[in-house]
Amino acid sequence: MTLTELRYIVTLAQERHFGRAAERCFVSQPTLSVAVKKLEEELGVPLFERSKSTVQVTPLGEKIVEQAQRVLEQTSVIKELATAGRDQLASPLRIGAIYTIGPYLFPHLVPELARSAPQMPLYIEEGFTGNLRRKLRSGELDAIIVALPFTETDVLTKPLYEEAFEVLVPADHPWAGRDCVHKEELLQERLLLLGEGHCFRDQILEACPAISQKLASPHNTLTAEGGSLETIRHMVASKLGITVLPRSAIGTGHYESGLLASVPFADPAPRRTVAIAWRASFPRPKAIDAITEAVARCHQADLAPA
Repeated sequence: MTLTELRYIVTLAQERHFGRAAERCFVSQPTLSVAVKKLEEELGVPLFERSKSTVQVTPLGEKIVEQAQRVLEQTSVIKELATAGRDQLASPLRIGAIYTIGPYLFPHLVPELARSAPQMPLYIEEGFTGNLRRKLRSGELDAIIVALPFTETDVLTKPLYEEAFEVLVPADHPWAGRDCVHKEELLQERLLLLGEGHCFRDQILEACPAISQKLASPHNTLTAEGGSLETIRHMVASKLGITVLPRSAIGTGHYESGLLASVPFADPAPRRTVAIAWRASFPRPKAIDAITEAVARCHQADLAPA
């Protein structure tokens, strides 16, 4: 039994497909298939049920895969402990962020870290909260930046900043000159939302429950789903509808002709808390501190008078 074989069965259990699992493990499908079969023969039990269309984990296989995941996590800790005696800022940090945070934070964070921790380059990955959570637990990522609430066993979190939501409208929209918008007024407009799976979409629906009821209508014409905040902003600029964005993603200045305007919400305005999460066993706390302090400086610069 090898760590490589354990990694194979954990990945196969996640993907339920030999081809995709092999691709994630950077090996050929026959190589992964042979290794999994070899481990099953060594253990004397089937871990997977195979068919032409799918791969299912057996009940005993579920328990073995869960234990294999723990072994891989501890292996990652051993590797990290081996470097703990060295400068904690002298090696790359693998960091992830959700799609609605990464594109707006990293352009400020990377140059700030280049000044304060020049020997700690970032390996950056963006994804959904669920995928980032899994990669944090497996040791594929060292830290992730997500929106609270976020809870996970043996994972620590630290708030980085709070961010209000604002309404983005075409520049000639009747709301463009207003001081504020009430959440209930969103029901009057064609509201453009992210697709399902984005936690920011869920936060908007939580802030205005009436929108959820509207979405459930079979004759709903309220929303047009988009794949990214950038795509939705383009659609607002083209006057397809309006949207709600975190303040950092407003980007009204991206269009030279002034096609967009943003309007704050009336109090209490919906907002989110952005936080960093890392494994409690991660042996480079100074690297987490470096990220936290760099983010704080980025936001101080944003709030500083021109």
